[in-house]
Amino acid sequence: MSMSLLAIDWVSVGVKAGQFILSFSILVVLHELGHFLPARWFKCRVEKFYLFFNPWFSLWKTKKGETEYGIGWVPFGGFVKIAGMIDESMDKEQMKQPAQPWEFRAKPAWQRLIIMCGGVIVNIILAIVIFIGITWVWGEENLPVKNMKYGVYTDSLAQSMGIKDGDNIIAIDGRTIENFGTLESEIVLKEAKKLQVTRDGKTIELDIPEGFLKKIIKNKKFSGLVYPRVPAVVDSVTKNAKFFEGKLQKGDRLIAVNGHYFEYHNEFVKWKKQYMDSVVDLKVLRGTDTVNVKFLINSKAVSFIFVQPSDLLGTVVKNYTLMESIPIGFNRCWQTLNRYITGLKQLFTGKVAASDSLGSVISIGNTFPGVWDWEKFWTLTGIFSIILAFMNILPIPALDGGHALFTLYEMITGRKPGDKFMEYAQMAGMILLLGLMAYALGLDFWRLFK
Repeated sequence: MSMSLLAIDWVSVGVKAGQFILSFSILVVLHELGHFLPARWFKCRVEKFYLFFNPWFSLWKTKKGETEYGIGWVPFGGFVKIAGMIDESMDKEQMKQPAQPWEFRAKPAWQRLIIMCGGVIVNIILAIVIFIGITWVWGEENLPVKNMKYGVYTDSLAQSMGIKDGDNIIAIDGRTIENFGTLESEIVLKEAKKLQVTRDGKTIELDIPEGFLKKIIKNKKFSGLVYPRVPAVVDSVTKNAKFFEGKLQKGDRLIAVNGHYFEYHNEFVKWKKQYMDSVVDLKVLRGTDTVNVKFLINSKAVSFIFVQPSDLLGTVVKNYTLMESIPIGFNRCWQTLNRYITGLKQLFTGKVAASDSLGSVISIGNTFPGVWDWEKFWTLTGIFSIILAFMNILPIPALDGGHALFTLYEMITGRKPGDKFMEYAQMAGMILLLGLMAYALGLDFWRLFK
């Protein structure tokens, strides 16, 4: 166990955790603000506004006016406690008293509906604004399939379906693929049946076996399916590098380790694992010369960084004005929601396994990159914002959608559900949600130890 802990890149883990905490805090605070503001507009008393949950104690709290603001210690969400509302606080004593004018339950149904839907509305608006901003600031960057001059390299899963190193996937079920970055999502979301690849100048069609979708989803927890194949070209050398003869320089291309010749970066990675924590002889192409370098392959520190595949192969960036970014931002928001709903359909129809696709805050945090990247940070924040909106609007008691459903029932029938019914519904919803959270957390711990 101690060796496994030492092998973990704790700096990368810290960066991932920092991005997750910042992103999650933005989403939760703005979501709860979506409830808080209309509650105040309609003269409801808001007793608490919290980031994260605070059973037994709070990390920080202060009181301003009638509202206690604070930060809890359980990072699974946040809450606003509105007087006269049956929520996660389960304040039964307050509900036994006669309704007061400042309480949620004393307000007209249409006001209560706006208060309940406010968080979801804010998350949708936030996602749209984020996607518009990303498009405006960074544009759209694609890696054209036609630029994949070295083809792809594969893992065992891709090899099992017939893809070989050096192949180039050009179409899925006859649909031409322009951007390499959309390849795996096209296969998964469209439930592809066939791939068209080029190999040695010929086009070959490969069948995707029945049930392969589950294997791809499971595999994505640990790695991808195919990757751009590129030479091992050095971009920079770190201060941790230990050289015993010669030195690597920017632009060097690695071609051999201890006499084992190779052409591509993925082949170097295999030899690197074999000679980990040992001094090796490298052969390097530097311009037209072959240079010998002797250095330590260190498992505890990064010695040098390779040029990224996107830089070697050439990506295409398309920039947009602010006005042009607006419809694209709306479209990206819709596409994100559509992909998520498609994934849920696959989950409930058994096409993917819950044990492979569900995850807790650990899985969510691990989606962030190990280095701080603002574009990826905001992209993931936008994705999680629209997912949070969708999940909260589901008609499940204890979620915003459950409260909204009961309020709509009241508006249509003119009959308000009783307080006892609302209490039991809230309890049932909370038990369901806590059970799902515990299950997802257990899956993540199982994956970690596995």
